[in-house]
Amino acid sequence: MIAPFADRLMRRVRKLGPLCVGLDPDIAEFSPLFQNGDMRPGEVPTAAAVGAFCLAVLKCLEGRVAAVKIQSACFERHGAPGVTAMHSVLEEARQRNLLVILDVKRGDVGPSAAAYASAYLDSDAPLRADAITVNPWCGLDTLEPFIAAAERSGAGIFALLKTSNPGADALQDRPVEGRPLYEHLARALAPLAERLHGAESGWSGLGAVVAATQPQAARRLRELLPRSLFLTPGYGAQGASAADALAGFARGPGGPPGSGLEGGLVNSSRQILYTPETRITGNLRNWQKAIVAGARSAAGELARAGKQLAAAG
Repeated sequence: MIAPFADRLMRRVRKLGPLCVGLDPDIAEFSPLFQNGDMRPGEVPTAAAVGAFCLAVLKCLEGRVAAVKIQSACFERHGAPGVTAMHSVLEEARQRNLLVILDVKRGDVGPSAAAYASAYLDSDAPLRADAITVNPWCGLDTLEPFIAAAERSGAGIFALLKTSNPGADALQDRPVEGRPLYEHLARALAPLAERLHGAESGWSGLGAVVAATQPQAARRLRELLPRSLFLTPGYGAQGASAADALAGFARGPGGPPGSGLEGGLVNSSRQILYTPETRITGNLRNWQKAIVAGARSAAGELARAGKQLAAAG
């Protein structure tokens, strides 16, 4: 039987660090190397270009990062050919021993939620990922099919908890009984996290999406969810520093001494995939070097920040 997601992820994080590279293929930012036809969204050649771009990125990341996060919307906008391309990227990531978080943000009720879980999390799922993002704001009953599927297959889920979009505070920070609403949701998630506990790592595969741009909230959420893995977007191009991104991380229960902090993944996309060099170069080797350099730089920055924060106590 496959090991729980939390254990599989933390083996890699403790070796390679918490960097997760987001595969958000933006055809407007592609180098000439990946241009195919007139690049109109929804066309078969465009979907093929999206797939080729992501496969080339995966080749650069193999053995360098713990995981990748695939943004399904960037593929779905190209219709059936785009979904086919996404399937190829999922398979290639698996072949390259990269754990995959599929960013689908699903949240529905009853049979619909069960169908989504079957599509992404079951061991025979057609679009199988190691973990997916889910939206719990329709109620905790909407999470049950996803948690049950994750229990069966050893997968993980990351529930949207504290996001960075401008309108989020109006709902997520709304005071209820003296506390922001997102804290009430975190308290409700805490007992469920035990169901996806990884005995080897000490962490839970029922994680939370907590924006790097919300470091104060992240620290509070770590108190409420002491063993849940965090998926932290917003580092880099969205303005959050490495220290901000690691604000919700903690000393790990099983990491080597002096290794800094752990507790999830820090996602970065644009500062790695779309630099001035990667946008304009027509030389594949130079493009590959730029991708590797971007990933190495981000990983190094996170490692230094983690050790500094750990030393500061």
